[in-house]
Amino acid sequence: MSFPSISVAIPTYNREDTLLNTLNQLLALNHRACEILVIDQTTSRQAETAVALEKLAVSGGIVWHKLNEPSIPKAMNYALMVARAEVVLFLDDDIELTSDLVVEHAKEYEDPEVVCVAGRVVQPWEHKLDACESAWLDVRSGDPDAFRFNSRMRADVKRFMGGNFSIKRQMALDLGGFDENFIKVAYRFEAEFADRMLRAGLRILFQPTASLNHLKANTGGTRSFGDHLRSIWPAHSVGRYYYLLMVNQAHHRFRRMVLGPLYAVHTRHHLTRPWLIPVTLLSELSGVVLALWLFVRGPRHIDLQKSQ
Repeated sequence: MSFPSISVAIPTYNREDTLLNTLNQLLALNHRACEILVIDQTTSRQAETAVALEKLAVSGGIVWHKLNEPSIPKAMNYALMVARAEVVLFLDDDIELTSDLVVEHAKEYEDPEVVCVAGRVVQPWEHKLDACESAWLDVRSGDPDAFRFNSRMRADVKRFMGGNFSIKRQMALDLGGFDENFIKVAYRFEAEFADRMLRAGLRILFQPTASLNHLKANTGGTRSFGDHLRSIWPAHSVGRYYYLLMVNQAHHRFRRMVLGPLYAVHTRHHLTRPWLIPVTLLSELSGVVLALWLFVRGPRHIDLQKSQ
């Protein structure tokens, strides 16, 4: 069987042993990627980690790229531009592989209509759904976010999870890559890109055999920007409001923008900790303001002419 070559790309930020464990698992696979791109946005690494990464780079196990600022979509766009393979498999840096992941993604591209494969992601609080359990939270709602990515059912979907999906490199570049206006935690950047794919008539296939467990490490990555229930900064909220501004349904957009800050404090967490209500409200409102500024400025996609 002839599969397309795959580049694995791992955007990473402030992860040490967890990143190394992820890399060692990928290097131990029966079917390895043609290259493993480590897109490193960490300012200062622990000495032991830096030495280990340098050894892997010198031996050819990884290709170690260093960027100056933390940005998930910017790191992913960079990976799209430097990758050598026809398909790029994006992975989180805190995962446990539960399948021969690279080949499970690669074999789906025998079908020329497949341009994006979403793999199964099992979160620490989830179990792998049985075959008889529904893959949708509420199929009647029509909500594209209702699909459960710990499912065992192969299906066409309208979303993917950023920590385990592959995509045809040229198609992603033709769409402009990922919008770099999704800053900090970059919440909803996958949904916005998936919307562009669907509008272009492209297909997203969920393949449960391409499976991994997300460890959700307590430090590093998006956890570097604080707890969304306690932080006064809009790192967690801005992406949600920016995405709402991109949605075409004006009435839905206005309602969610206005009521969003109130929904954010209408939780059991805030009921038992009322002193955090003004903190969260300020975080949400500043997220609205920042999202409006980003929306007015316009999306930031890959400029292929400048990158050449």
